[in-house]
Amino acid sequence: MEIAAVTSANLKATELYEMGKLRGELGDFQASIGKLEEAAALFAKDRNHKKFIKCLTLCLRMYAEMEDQKALQSVKDRLYDYVTREKIELNSTTYYTLALVCSYRGEYAQALEFLEKALALALAEDSKEDMCYAIHGLAAVYWSLGRAEDSLKEIYNLRVFFQVMKLPDLEVSSQILNGYILVSLKRYEEALDVYWKAFEALKNQKNMYTYVSLLFAMGYAYAEAGEVDLAKTYMRLAQQMADPQNFVFLLRKINELNKRLAGKNENNFDLVFDQTSNSVVERKKGRIDFKNQFILLDMLKLFLKSPGEVYSKEALVKAVWKQEYDPSVHDNKIYVTIKRLRQLIEPDFDKPKYIYRAKNGYYLNRNAKVSIEQ
Repeated sequence: MEIAAVTSANLKATELYEMGKLRGELGDFQASIGKLEEAAALFAKDRNHKKFIKCLTLCLRMYAEMEDQKALQSVKDRLYDYVTREKIELNSTTYYTLALVCSYRGEYAQALEFLEKALALALAEDSKEDMCYAIHGLAAVYWSLGRAEDSLKEIYNLRVFFQVMKLPDLEVSSQILNGYILVSLKRYEEALDVYWKAFEALKNQKNMYTYVSLLFAMGYAYAEAGEVDLAKTYMRLAQQMADPQNFVFLLRKINELNKRLAGKNENNFDLVFDQTSNSVVERKKGRIDFKNQFILLDMLKLFLKSPGEVYSKEALVKAVWKQEYDPSVHDNKIYVTIKRLRQLIEPDFDKPKYIYRAKNGYYLNRNAKVSIEQ
């Protein structure tokens, strides 16, 4: 009879947990927290420690999004009280949850310590799911600390797990984080490719909060890349879909970016050359400092005058160096100068979009939008 009662309570708790999780995915955080609190009470009574902590973890995320610091502290206190009262050792999930609390407060050093413990315990227990959450947490904290390369390594580690494990929510979250990291490294096109893959994955999940978060992330990427009109479009969509009562933190970020974009117009040119100041502005890289490199500047000015026109080596030498072409003297000079010019103006040196090589010379992409201002 007692076993039947416990089983019944566990089934009821599981049902409440799933209902709460679903309400959270739909963006109704307050209703979600109510169900999760009921589930947590039943799991605690049944001494199902892992499920109890899972309930608190979901509540933490929603309280953080609603920027309810008092509730965050309350959940942390309850977690410590529960662990002490039940005399259980802190497991990987618990350390991950504590790391979340620290991250929400900006206490990244402490969060990092908790996540390292979470990963060590997950490895010791060979719990691959716990490993994934700990690695994702490490990636997020590394990024917050400005350690983009370390963060990216952890994201790549996660991809290996996702090839053999089904953790759709975490996979999309890692894709969004991956995009932010790439944006911080100014690898905008790669970031947007990652975001479009996340959109495809979200079609099967119907998670409203993640969907709005992804819209914001794309708007942010376009804003950083200098694509103002596209950034405004995605921000408008994100703002319209963000529930002001529940998505408090996200809506604040949306409003901050909207203020930054206000009054800015799309730069319709890829390259703008100001003849008065001899300055060059590239759409994504912004103002380019030539640092008195007059040879590079003269070569660029030549290309800008006639996009699509192929300049032979002889023509380049005569226009830039004011000399007669001598292969033994000038071939290497031209090669090095073109390389250095690409390093300055190309957003992606490995995939040049401006300066192309022809069979008998070099030319500026005829499709490049160029403005020469007096």
